[in-house]
Amino acid sequence: MKAPFVLLCVACSVAEAGSIFLGAHPDGVLVVDEATQQVIDKFPTQAGLPTGMRMSYDRKKIYLTSGDRAGVSVVDIATRKVVNHFVLNSGSRQIRFSSGVAPDPQDKLLYTVVTEVVKQVDRFEIGKPKYAVIDLAQQKIVRTADIAEEDEEANVNTGDSFFRPLFFVSPDGKYLYHFRDSVVVLDTANFKVVERIALAKPNFPGVLEVGVGSALESLSEPGSYTSLFNAVDPNVRRKMFGIARFDLNNRAYEFSPIGPSPDGMLGLEVTPDRKTAYTVVTNGEYGTRRCEFWALDLTRHQRTMTNEFPCRPRFSFSISSTGKDLYIYGAGFQIEVYDAATLKLKRTTDLQNDVTMAGIVVAP
Repeated sequence: MKAPFVLLCVACSVAEAGSIFLGAHPDGVLVVDEATQQVIDKFPTQAGLPTGMRMSYDRKKIYLTSGDRAGVSVVDIATRKVVNHFVLNSGSRQIRFSSGVAPDPQDKLLYTVVTEVVKQVDRFEIGKPKYAVIDLAQQKIVRTADIAEEDEEANVNTGDSFFRPLFFVSPDGKYLYHFRDSVVVLDTANFKVVERIALAKPNFPGVLEVGVGSALESLSEPGSYTSLFNAVDPNVRRKMFGIARFDLNNRAYEFSPIGPSPDGMLGLEVTPDRKTAYTVVTNGEYGTRRCEFWALDLTRHQRTMTNEFPCRPRFSFSISSTGKDLYIYGAGFQIEVYDAATLKLKRTTDLQNDVTMAGIVVAP
Protein backbone atom coordinates (compact mmCIF):
# COMPACT_ATOMS: atom_id res chain seq x y z
CA MET A 1 0.00 0.00 0.00
CA LYS A 2 1.32 3.44 -0.88
CA ALA A 3 -0.24 6.51 0.68
CA PRO A 4 0.66 9.84 2.31
CA PHE A 5 1.59 9.19 5.88
CA VAL A 6 3.37 10.64 8.89
CA LEU A 7 6.86 9.67 9.98
CA LEU A 8 8.00 9.03 13.49
CA CYS A 9 11.58 8.04 14.12
CA VAL A 10 12.90 4.69 15.32
CA ALA A 11 15.51 4.87 18.08
CA CYS A 12 18.62 2.80 18.19
CA SER A 13 18.80 -0.48 20.14
CA VAL A 14 21.56 -3.04 20.45
CA ALA A 15 21.73 -6.68 21.47
CA GLU A 16 23.87 -6.65 24.64
CA ALA A 17 23.71 -4.65 27.86
CA GLY A 18 25.84 -1.57 27.72
CA SER A 19 25.98 2.08 28.67
CA ILE A 20 23.54 4.96 28.37
CA PHE A 21 24.87 8.33 27.20
CA LEU A 22 22.84 11.41 28.19
CA GLY A 23 23.43 15.13 27.83
CA ALA A 24 23.69 16.89 31.19
CA HIS A 25 23.61 20.46 32.49
CA PRO A 26 25.57 22.64 32.32
CA ASP A 27 27.94 21.23 29.69
CA GLY A 28 28.49 17.54 30.25
CA VAL A 29 27.66 13.96 29.31
CA LEU A 30 26.50 11.34 31.81
CA VAL A 31 27.30 7.66 31.29
CA VAL A 32 24.94 5.27 33.08
CA ASP A 33 25.61 1.55 33.45
CA GLU A 34 22.50 -0.32 32.28
CA ALA A 35 22.99 -3.26 34.63
CA THR A 36 23.30 -1.24 37.84
CA GLN A 37 21.57 1.98 36.77
CA GLN A 38 24.47 3.87 38.33
CA VAL A 39 26.28 6.88 36.86
CA ILE A 40 29.74 5.51 36.08
CA ASP A 41 31.23 8.50 34.31
CA LYS A 42 30.69 12.17 33.58
CA PHE A 43 32.79 14.32 31.31
CA PRO A 44 32.53 17.80 29.74
CA THR A 45 31.61 18.22 26.08
CA GLN A 46 34.19 21.02 25.80
CA ALA A 47 31.81 22.75 23.37
CA GLY A 48 28.81 23.83 25.44
CA LEU A 49 25.44 22.54 26.64
CA PRO A 50 24.48 19.41 24.64
CA THR A 51 21.14 19.87 22.89
CA GLY A 52 21.60 17.36 20.08
CA MET A 53 22.98 13.82 19.91
CA ARG A 54 23.54 11.52 16.95
CA MET A 55 25.44 8.27 16.50
CA SER A 56 28.06 8.05 13.77
CA TYR A 57 27.66 5.97 10.63
CA ASP A 58 30.15 3.39 11.94
CA ARG A 59 28.37 3.30 15.34
CA LYS A 60 31.64 3.94 17.18
CA LYS A 61 31.20 7.63 17.95
CA ILE A 62 28.58 10.12 19.12
CA TYR A 63 28.19 13.58 17.64
CA LEU A 64 27.02 16.18 20.16
CA THR A 65 25.83 19.65 19.20
CA SER A 66 25.30 22.55 21.58
CA GLY A 67 22.79 25.34 21.26
CA ASP A 68 24.48 27.93 23.47
CA ARG A 69 27.81 27.98 21.61
CA ALA A 70 26.98 26.24 18.33
CA GLY A 71 29.54 23.66 19.35
CA VAL A 72 30.29 20.20 18.00
CA SER A 73 31.87 17.42 20.07
CA VAL A 74 32.86 13.95 18.92
CA VAL A 75 32.79 11.28 21.63
CA ASP A 76 34.52 7.93 21.25
CA ILE A 77 32.08 5.39 22.71
CA ALA A 78 34.68 2.79 23.68
CA THR A 79 36.92 5.15 25.66
CA ARG A 80 34.21 7.65 26.65
CA LYS A 81 36.45 10.53 25.66
CA VAL A 82 35.93 13.63 23.55
CA VAL A 83 38.27 13.16 20.59
CA ASN A 84 37.34 16.31 18.66
CA HIS A 85 35.54 19.51 19.59
CA PHE A 86 35.08 23.02 18.20
CA VAL A 87 32.73 26.00 18.28
CA LEU A 88 31.18 27.63 15.21
CA ASN A 89 30.40 30.98 16.89
CA SER A 90 33.02 33.68 16.44
CA GLY A 91 32.93 37.30 17.56
CA SER A 92 29.68 38.98 16.65
CA ARG A 93 28.67 36.08 14.38
CA GLN A 94 26.57 33.31 15.90
CA ILE A 95 25.23 30.10 14.41
CA ARG A 96 21.98 28.42 15.41
CA PHE A 97 21.20 24.81 14.54
CA SER A 98 17.71 24.60 13.05
CA SER A 99 17.81 20.81 12.75
CA GLY A 100 19.70 17.78 13.92
CA VAL A 101 22.94 16.76 12.20
CA ALA A 102 23.51 13.75 9.96
CA PRO A 103 26.93 12.22 9.23
CA ASP A 104 28.04 11.16 5.78
CA PRO A 105 29.00 7.47 5.28
CA GLN A 106 32.70 8.26 5.83
CA ASP A 107 31.98 10.14 9.08
CA LYS A 108 33.90 13.13 7.78
CA LEU A 109 31.03 15.58 7.21
CA LEU A 110 27.88 16.60 9.08
CA TYR A 111 24.81 17.84 7.20
CA THR A 112 22.40 20.20 8.90
CA VAL A 113 20.39 23.43 8.65
CA VAL A 114 21.77 26.56 10.29
CA THR A 115 20.72 30.17 10.77
CA GLU A 116 23.32 32.92 11.07
CA VAL A 117 22.82 35.74 13.58
CA VAL A 118 25.08 38.82 13.41
CA LYS A 119 25.18 41.30 16.28
CA GLN A 120 25.23 44.88 15.07
CA VAL A 121 25.62 48.00 17.20
CA ASP A 122 21.88 48.52 17.56
CA ARG A 123 20.30 45.22 16.53
CA PHE A 124 20.67 41.57 15.68
CA GLU A 125 20.47 40.61 12.03
CA ILE A 126 18.93 37.16 11.64
CA GLY A 127 19.56 35.47 8.32
CA LYS A 128 17.50 32.90 6.53
CA PRO A 129 18.06 29.22 7.32
CA LYS A 130 20.52 27.50 5.00
CA TYR A 131 21.62 23.97 4.33
CA ALA A 132 25.14 23.56 5.70
CA VAL A 133 28.03 21.09 5.56
CA ILE A 134 30.40 20.90 8.54
CA ASP A 135 33.85 19.43 7.95
CA LEU A 136 34.94 17.66 11.14
CA ALA A 137 38.65 17.76 10.27
CA GLN A 138 38.63 21.45 9.35
CA GLN A 139 36.28 22.21 12.27
CA LYS A 140 34.13 24.64 10.36
CA ILE A 141 31.24 25.07 7.96
CA VAL A 142 32.70 24.53 4.50
CA ARG A 143 29.59 24.93 2.39
CA THR A 144 26.11 26.42 2.61
CA ALA A 145 23.19 26.61 0.19
CA ASP A 146 19.93 28.52 0.08
CA ILE A 147 16.75 26.67 0.92
CA ALA A 148 13.91 26.74 -1.59
CA GLU A 149 11.32 29.36 -0.69
CA GLU A 150 8.59 26.75 -0.21
CA ASP A 151 10.78 24.94 2.32
CA GLU A 152 11.91 27.93 4.39
CA GLU A 153 9.03 27.95 6.86
CA ALA A 154 9.51 24.28 7.71
CA ASN A 155 13.14 24.97 8.60
CA VAL A 156 12.56 27.90 10.95
CA ASN A 157 12.50 27.16 14.68
CA THR A 158 9.60 29.34 15.83
CA GLY A 159 9.68 28.18 19.44
CA ASP A 160 6.08 26.94 19.22
CA SER A 161 7.15 23.31 18.93
CA PHE A 162 10.09 21.25 20.10
CA PHE A 163 10.17 19.44 16.79
CA ARG A 164 13.42 19.53 14.84
CA PRO A 165 13.73 17.93 11.41
CA LEU A 166 15.68 14.74 10.89
CA PHE A 167 18.34 14.11 8.23
CA PHE A 168 19.67 10.92 6.66
CA VAL A 169 22.44 10.55 4.09
CA SER A 170 22.20 7.78 1.50
CA PRO A 171 24.81 4.97 1.68
CA ASP A 172 26.56 6.29 -1.44
CA GLY A 173 26.64 9.83 -0.02
CA LYS A 174 24.85 11.28 -3.05
CA TYR A 175 21.48 12.13 -1.49
CA LEU A 176 20.32 13.89 1.63
CA TYR A 177 16.89 12.93 2.98
CA HIS A 178 15.15 15.60 5.03
CA PHE A 179 12.28 14.13 7.09
CA ARG A 180 9.96 16.87 8.39
CA ASP A 181 6.50 17.98 7.22
CA SER A 182 7.36 16.09 4.04
CA VAL A 183 10.31 14.06 2.79
CA VAL A 184 12.58 16.26 0.71
CA VAL A 185 15.34 14.46 -1.20
CA LEU A 186 18.33 16.64 -2.06
CA ASP A 187 21.49 16.20 -4.10
CA THR A 188 24.40 16.53 -1.64
CA ALA A 189 26.58 18.12 -4.35
CA ASN A 190 24.41 21.22 -4.76
CA PHE A 191 21.40 20.81 -2.40
CA LYS A 192 19.00 20.89 -5.30
CA VAL A 193 15.69 19.13 -4.65
CA VAL A 194 15.58 15.81 -6.47
CA GLU A 195 12.18 14.63 -5.27
CA ARG A 196 9.42 15.48 -2.81
CA ILE A 197 7.41 12.75 -1.11
CA ALA A 198 4.16 13.47 0.75
CA LEU A 199 5.17 12.22 4.20
CA ALA A 200 5.14 14.29 7.36
CA LYS A 201 6.39 14.00 10.91
CA PRO A 202 3.73 14.71 13.54
CA ASN A 203 4.04 17.16 16.39
CA PHE A 204 4.50 15.57 19.80
CA PRO A 205 4.23 18.48 22.31
CA GLY A 206 7.03 18.63 24.84
CA VAL A 207 9.46 16.37 23.01
CA LEU A 208 12.68 17.57 21.42
CA GLU A 209 13.41 15.59 18.26
CA VAL A 210 17.11 15.67 17.61
CA GLY A 211 17.75 12.53 15.64
CA VAL A 212 19.08 10.60 18.57
CA GLY A 213 19.85 7.01 17.64
CA SER A 214 17.43 6.94 14.78
CA ALA A 215 20.11 6.86 12.10
CA LEU A 216 20.81 3.23 12.90
CA GLU A 217 17.57 1.68 14.09
CA SER A 218 17.41 -2.03 14.75
CA LEU A 219 14.73 -2.79 12.19
CA SER A 220 16.65 -1.29 9.31
CA GLU A 221 19.07 -2.85 6.91
CA PRO A 222 21.85 -0.93 5.14
CA GLY A 223 20.29 1.57 2.78
CA SER A 224 16.81 1.53 4.34
CA TYR A 225 14.90 3.41 7.02
CA THR A 226 12.13 1.59 8.87
CA SER A 227 9.80 3.45 11.18
CA LEU A 228 6.35 4.05 12.57
CA PHE A 229 4.02 6.00 10.29
CA ASN A 230 0.51 7.37 10.09
CA ALA A 231 -1.42 7.04 6.84
CA VAL A 232 -4.79 8.29 5.61
CA ASP A 233 -7.16 5.59 4.40
CA PRO A 234 -8.12 6.65 0.83
CA ASN A 235 -11.68 5.35 1.18
CA VAL A 236 -12.97 6.51 4.57
CA ARG A 237 -10.33 9.23 5.10
CA ARG A 238 -9.46 7.80 8.52
CA LYS A 239 -5.92 8.13 9.80
CA MET A 240 -4.19 4.86 10.69
CA PHE A 241 -0.72 3.96 11.92
CA GLY A 242 1.59 1.18 10.83
CA ILE A 243 5.15 0.14 10.02
CA ALA A 244 6.79 1.40 6.84
CA ARG A 245 10.17 0.82 5.25
CA PHE A 246 11.72 3.58 3.18
CA ASP A 247 14.47 2.65 0.70
CA LEU A 248 17.20 5.31 0.80
CA ASN A 249 18.55 4.17 -2.57
CA ASN A 250 15.47 4.30 -4.81
CA ARG A 251 12.98 6.17 -2.54
CA ALA A 252 10.38 3.38 -2.68
CA TYR A 253 8.41 2.52 0.45
CA GLU A 254 6.04 -0.14 1.79
CA PHE A 255 3.43 0.38 4.49
CA SER A 256 1.82 -2.26 6.75
CA PRO A 257 -1.17 -0.78 8.63
CA ILE A 258 -1.85 -1.74 12.26
CA GLY A 259 -4.78 0.34 13.51
CA PRO A 260 -6.38 3.77 14.05
CA SER A 261 -3.96 6.55 14.99
CA PRO A 262 -4.04 8.30 18.37
CA ASP A 263 -3.43 12.03 18.78
CA GLY A 264 0.33 11.62 19.02
CA MET A 265 2.95 8.89 18.86
CA LEU A 266 6.57 9.02 20.00
CA GLY A 267 9.08 6.80 18.26
CA LEU A 268 9.31 3.07 17.77
CA GLU A 269 11.64 1.02 19.94
CA VAL A 270 12.41 -2.53 18.78
CA THR A 271 13.66 -5.57 20.70
CA PRO A 272 16.89 -7.26 19.51
CA ASP A 273 14.98 -10.19 18.00
CA ARG A 274 12.95 -7.68 15.88
CA LYS A 275 9.67 -9.37 16.80
CA THR A 276 8.29 -6.83 19.28
CA ALA A 277 8.25 -3.05 19.30
CA TYR A 278 7.08 -0.37 21.71
CA THR A 279 5.84 3.15 21.29
CA VAL A 280 4.42 5.92 23.46
CA VAL A 281 1.08 7.42 22.47
CA THR A 282 -0.73 10.49 23.75
CA ASN A 283 -4.34 11.59 23.64
CA GLY A 284 -5.55 15.01 24.72
CA GLU A 285 -3.30 17.92 25.64
CA TYR A 286 -2.10 19.97 28.59
CA GLY A 287 -4.05 19.00 31.75
CA THR A 288 -6.08 16.33 29.99
CA ARG A 289 -3.19 14.60 28.24
CA ARG A 290 -2.94 10.83 28.77
CA CYS A 291 0.23 8.85 28.01
CA GLU A 292 0.37 5.13 27.28
CA PHE A 293 2.88 2.50 26.31
CA TRP A 294 1.79 0.33 23.40
CA ALA A 295 3.40 -3.04 22.63
CA LEU A 296 3.28 -4.16 19.00
CA ASP A 297 3.72 -7.60 17.47
CA LEU A 298 5.82 -6.96 14.35
CA THR A 299 5.23 -10.41 12.88
CA ARG A 300 1.44 -10.04 12.87
CA HIS A 301 1.27 -6.22 12.76
CA GLN A 302 -0.97 -6.10 15.81
CA ARG A 303 -1.12 -4.17 19.08
CA THR A 304 -0.80 -6.67 21.93
CA MET A 305 -0.70 -4.68 25.17
CA THR A 306 -1.17 -1.16 26.54
CA ASN A 307 -0.57 0.53 29.88
CA GLU A 308 -1.02 4.14 30.98
CA PHE A 309 1.79 5.96 32.80
CA PRO A 310 2.12 9.46 34.30
CA CYS A 311 2.91 12.07 31.65
CA ARG A 312 5.81 14.44 32.13
CA PRO A 313 5.58 18.01 30.80
CA ARG A 314 8.52 17.16 28.54
CA PHE A 315 10.08 13.76 28.07
CA SER A 316 11.47 11.28 25.62
CA PHE A 317 11.46 7.50 25.32
CA SER A 318 13.94 4.73 24.59
CA ILE A 319 14.59 1.01 25.10
CA SER A 320 17.42 -0.83 26.83
CA SER A 321 20.01 -2.66 24.76
CA THR A 322 18.58 -5.99 25.95
CA GLY A 323 15.03 -5.01 25.04
CA LYS A 324 13.82 -5.84 28.55
CA ASP A 325 13.42 -2.29 29.87
CA LEU A 326 11.84 0.92 28.61
CA TYR A 327 13.18 4.33 29.60
CA ILE A 328 11.30 7.59 30.15
CA TYR A 329 13.75 10.44 30.59
CA GLY A 330 14.59 14.06 29.82
CA ALA A 331 14.31 17.55 31.33
CA GLY A 332 14.81 16.28 34.88
CA PHE A 333 17.01 14.36 37.27
CA GLN A 334 15.46 10.93 36.82
CA ILE A 335 15.14 8.00 34.44
CA GLU A 336 12.01 5.96 34.96
CA VAL A 337 12.60 2.29 34.10
CA TYR A 338 9.59 0.21 32.99
CA ASP A 339 9.45 -3.54 32.51
CA ALA A 340 8.93 -4.19 28.80
CA ALA A 341 7.12 -7.48 29.54
CA THR A 342 4.44 -5.88 31.74
CA LEU A 343 4.77 -2.15 30.91
CA LYS A 344 4.84 -1.53 34.68
CA LEU A 345 7.24 0.78 36.54
CA LYS A 346 10.25 -1.16 37.91
CA ARG A 347 12.29 1.62 39.47
CA THR A 348 13.29 5.24 39.24
CA THR A 349 16.95 6.13 38.88
CA ASP A 350 18.12 9.44 40.37
CA LEU A 351 20.98 10.70 38.20
CA GLN A 352 21.93 13.46 40.64
CA ASN A 353 22.15 15.75 37.64
CA ASP A 354 19.65 17.58 35.47
CA VAL A 355 19.76 16.04 31.98
CA THR A 356 18.98 17.89 28.77
CA MET A 357 16.54 16.95 26.03
CA ALA A 358 19.47 16.19 23.73
CA GLY A 359 18.40 12.55 23.53
CA ILE A 360 19.93 9.24 24.47
CA VAL A 361 22.35 6.77 22.95
CA VAL A 362 22.52 3.19 24.23
CA ALA A 363 25.82 1.60 23.28
CA PRO A 364 27.48 -1.77 24.01
